[in-house]
Amino acid sequence: MTAHFPEAHDPSSPAGHRPVVLLHGGNVANWMWDPQLPALADRLAVTPHLPGFGARTAEPWPGLAAAADDMAARIRSLTEDGPVDVVGLSLGGVVALHLAARHPELVASVLTSGAAVERVGGAARATSGLQLALWDKRWFWKGQAVAFGLPADSHELYVEHGLSVRRETARAMLADVYAGGVPDGLAAYRGRMLLVAGGKEPAVLRRSLETLQRALPHAHTRIAPGMHHVWNVEDVEHWNAVQRSWLAGDVHPWLRTV
Repeated sequence: MTAHFPEAHDPSSPAGHRPVVLLHGGNVANWMWDPQLPALADRLAVTPHLPGFGARTAEPWPGLAAAADDMAARIRSLTEDGPVDVVGLSLGGVVALHLAARHPELVASVLTSGAAVERVGGAARATSGLQLALWDKRWFWKGQAVAFGLPADSHELYVEHGLSVRRETARAMLADVYAGGVPDGLAAYRGRMLLVAGGKEPAVLRRSLETLQRALPHAHTRIAPGMHHVWNVEDVEHWNAVQRSWLAGDVHPWLRTV
């Protein structure tokens, strides 16, 4: 894994599947999806940088709607004509919902985890204030890497990237996400949707699933048992199994109903 992680990953054994687009979380970059790529070798996998992160840290955070429009343009530039399957975690999950609402013709299906649409307050908001205060402290980012359960060989990359993200970018992004709200137009989206929260995530994410279920009765809402927020690295085997099942048209039975 490097700071110059590619955005497009060609299949090693093409099978005619739709491309899959993986949208990264906040304060990380597209390299967070490295553990998922071996399970996606039969299709084009696209891991774009969100504005303000990864190779784009010099750019300001444009807001959720504009980030979704940016992703739509980037997806079209990296894939052939036709819809794609979209996977997003945390911030990437929220952007995925906006993408489906604003560009439904581009999105064949959506899989999100840890996407907040309810207002975030209390301890989580207080924690974010502390994060912003400690933003330029290397020891803080080292502690975050351990807390998120990131593999040891990715700690230094995570620390360096965290220090490269501008504090004002993080502040603006967190304000957008923590405000909550179901994206305008999302209720009209009719593609397949699987919306997940980790069993050990804050309660606001379970409430977000309930809110999304009311807005999107056709969506599948599930709990990943025992999982924290960044469970694509916490439990690679289960994440990849859930993702593969979903891309094949099924909901993995390991997931629990809400």
